[in-house]
Amino acid sequence: MKLFARSKTRSSLATTVLAGAAAVAALVAGNLLMARRAERRHPPRGGFVEVDGVRLHYSDRGEGSPIVLIHGNAVSGDDWNISGVADMLLEHHRVIIFDRPGFGYSERPRGRLWTAAQQADLLHEALRQLHVERPVVVGHSWGTIVALAMAARHQANVAGLVLLSGYYFWTLRPDALLVTAGAIPVLGDILRYTVSPLLGWLQMPLLKWAMFSPARVPNRFEAEYSTAMALRPSQIRATSMDGALMIPGAVALREDYKDLSLPVIIIAGDGDRIVFKRRSEHLRAILPGSVLQIVKGAGHMVHHVATEQVVQAIESVVEATRDPRAAGSGSAGQDASAAVSG
Repeated sequence: MKLFARSKTRSSLATTVLAGAAAVAALVAGNLLMARRAERRHPPRGGFVEVDGVRLHYSDRGEGSPIVLIHGNAVSGDDWNISGVADMLLEHHRVIIFDRPGFGYSERPRGRLWTAAQQADLLHEALRQLHVERPVVVGHSWGTIVALAMAARHQANVAGLVLLSGYYFWTLRPDALLVTAGAIPVLGDILRYTVSPLLGWLQMPLLKWAMFSPARVPNRFEAEYSTAMALRPSQIRATSMDGALMIPGAVALREDYKDLSLPVIIIAGDGDRIVFKRRSEHLRAILPGSVLQIVKGAGHMVHHVATEQVVQAIESVVEATRDPRAAGSGSAGQDASAAVSG
């Protein structure tokens, strides 16, 4: 009887293990299928440039003085098109948009940490290959520390900066802790091919609310933002790793701010629930010659809510590269003491 009981127990354990393995295999297959379907529905628009063994996806459109747009986390370079910022700038400028490593259709090779500094160097070399000289660089959210790192490391080759909803100084970030598991080798790989996409779909409505609140999620964002593209295993890896590197990225830059001597406009939403506006106020206080705008009624995705104001700020920095007195003049140069309604 004991032998029979042991045999039955082993059989049940084997059945459980096989069922678990089948469930994991089904999750992996389903996530890969959804990723391929998302890529078929949203094929790359633009071109590719190879830099230091990394294949970067980018778009390069328009004519005039160059503007480089660097996106944040959880989105890709297409976010600048969805917001309308790129279209408005194309009337007078050459507009270059990159998918940062691991986002959209850009590769993110293993074996590197892909800090903000490494990403800045990669984009700087890509710009050199594309014959882009002294652009105004615009960053949103995580893209702001890439933009700042580019200016700090290659200041002679950056004309000016516009920084939107940025994380510039070290603070406790519970959300960074939440994504740490996804950044751990092996464990992160298992999660992003199995349960992470499913959890992402369940959490996406809350994430969108947090990104835009107190404003409403714009209809265009709802229609054109692809959750399926954002939740591909490859992009989940990039999102998780960048989330884990956010605090080190800000810490690494803290001594460089005082040495920046180029036109800078900082914009933040007064209701930003992801990066509080006081981070921007702090940067304004220590960044020589910078200008701060606080947009009333806007959250983290300020470029979707106050698109015209953001474009005006970019134009103001462009003018400041020609005339240093221009950055602080006009509506685009209003400081925090005269916050602008979005």
